[in-house]
Amino acid sequence: MEIRNKVIIVLISGGLDSATVAGLANSSNAKIVGLSFDYGQRHKKELEAATKIARHFQFKEFKTIKLDLSLWGGSSLTDINRKIPMEGINANIIPNTYVPGRNTIFISIALSYAEAINADCIGLGVNALDYSGYPDCRPDYIEQFQKLANLANKRGRENKPIKLWTPLLNLNKEEIIDLAFNNNVPIKDTWSCYVGGAEPCQRCDSCRIRIKAYKSWLSKKKKI
Repeated sequence: MEIRNKVIIVLISGGLDSATVAGLANSSNAKIVGLSFDYGQRHKKELEAATKIARHFQFKEFKTIKLDLSLWGGSSLTDINRKIPMEGINANIIPNTYVPGRNTIFISIALSYAEAINADCIGLGVNALDYSGYPDCRPDYIEQFQKLANLANKRGRENKPIKLWTPLLNLNKEEIIDLAFNNNVPIKDTWSCYVGGAEPCQRCDSCRIRIKAYKSWLSKKKKI
């Protein structure tokens, strides 16, 4: 999808993937509007990281939307009484770090915002390869949500649909790290750990994926 010079809303979580999407948009001279969500997650480290990324890339505008998904919980990220899994990823199980309906809610709000400011697309850091199996990070989900988006608002009905831009969807984490370095992403300022704290726990699924990919990426770079 061509995004050069277009207005794009990038959903910024503070993690590596969404920061890389922002880096790609910045490299394409897109006009970036950042959107983060304070959704009742167990820590604010990722929101602090999102602010740093917004400043680094000098977003045209940056908003944090407050909503409280912890009111009904259903995830270890929004319910402190649930333990974050530390045993590693099981390919056949969606972990309890999945937040019910999170991406559906976030994208819906972003679509409303995009139409209000006449943005052309929404940048998402979803990834279908190195991820924890979440149902709302898969290609079929994005494909069907795009169909809904085309029908759900005035722009779509007037054949000027707001596009969901998912440049990382079919990349592995090593490829994402490579893109991050090549697009001026402040990787040290990103936050991926589910736990929070002064330093990443290095044991949760998100930390494991990131550490493994970085070590593999570094090993390949040393061989070149």
